[in-house]
Amino acid sequence: MRIIAGQLRGRRLGAVPGRLTRPTSDRVREALFSRLQSRYEFSGVDVLDLFAGTGALGIEAVSRGASGLVSVELNRSAAQVLVDNLRGCGVTGRAEVIV
Repeated sequence: MRIIAGQLRGRRLGAVPGRLTRPTSDRVREALFSRLQSRYEFSGVDVLDLFAGTGALGIEAVSRGASGLVSVELNRSAAQVLVDNLRGCGVTGRAEVIV
């Protein structure tokens, strides 16, 4: 799993071991963000990522210009992977994780 576009393009993201979460595939994220960016500007917006899992959707939004991110994840194992992914991408200063 990787970030598809923007400042963080190509960065690899960790995943939660096992079948606890099912991360959105690169292909689906690419289609989703292509559609969103054809209608909206990400620059300066804040993003809410519910059921965040690995954080791929929220980190992708930050990579494409979102100024802030709030990720909500109830599972502690997934939340730890999410925090690790935020650190690895260097965006902890623009993100908040709610467990």
